[in-house]
Amino acid sequence: MKVNLSNYEKIGSYRNKKLHKRTHKKFRIVLITVIISLLLLLIFSPLNVLFDKMFLVEYLQKNQCCVIIPFIIVYTILTIIGIPGTVLTVAGGVVFGIWWGTLWSVIAATLGALGAFWTARYLLRDYIKHKFGRHKALTKFNQAVKDKPIAFVLAVRFAPISPFNVVNFLFGLTPIHWFYYTIATFFGIIPGTLAYTWLGTSGVEALEGGDRLPFFLALGLLTLLSLIPFCYRHKKR
Repeated sequence: MKVNLSNYEKIGSYRNKKLHKRTHKKFRIVLITVIISLLLLLIFSPLNVLFDKMFLVEYLQKNQCCVIIPFIIVYTILTIIGIPGTVLTVAGGVVFGIWWGTLWSVIAATLGALGAFWTARYLLRDYIKHKFGRHKALTKFNQAVKDKPIAFVLAVRFAPISPFNVVNFLFGLTPIHWFYYTIATFFGIIPGTLAYTWLGTSGVEALEGGDRLPFFLALGLLTLLSLIPFCYRHKKR
C-alpha cells in the first residue's frame, strides 16, 4: 500500500504556515498595544512636555552632558512611530551646537528610520502595505532599488522636503537590503539635518540680538536643498 507523502507534506506545510501566521498576528497585536500605550503615555501623562519646544530646549541646555543618550532614544522612538523629529533636530542644534547636534540627530534619525523600515517589513507589513501599498511612489521605489539601491536612497534622503517618516515605511515594502538602506540613509540625511541644526543654533543667536546672517544662510541652505529635486526633474525632462 503506497502512502502519498506529498499530501502529508502539504498538510504539514499548511499547519506550519497557519501556526506562523497566528503567532505573527499575536505579536503584531502586542506591538500595536505597546505603541498605542506609549502614545497615550506621551500625550496624557507629564511626558507630554516632550512636545513642548521651549521645555525641551531649556531642559537639554541645563543637562547637556547627561541627555545625549535620552535624546537619541526619544528621537529614535518618535521616528519609528511616525512622528517627525524636526523639532528635536532644531533643539539639538540649540543644545549641542551645530556639529555635535548634527551628529546626534543623524544617528538618532538613522536608527529610527531603520526601526520603521523593519516595522514595515517584518512586524506590521500587512497594515503598512494596506496604508501605503497604493502610494504612487512605491512602484518607482521598487524598480529603483533593484537598479541602483544606494544611489536611489541617497537621492531620496538628500531632499529635506521628502516625507521622511512615510519614506521609511515605503522602503520597508521594497526588496532593498537593510544594510544598503541604512548606510545610504545615514549619509543622505546629513545635509538636511545640518541645515535644520544650523537653524536652531543661528535662530537662538538671532533672537538674542546677535548676528542674523547665519540664520538666513541656514534658511538659504534649506531652500537650496529643497529645490535641487525640482531642478533635477526639470533637467531630466
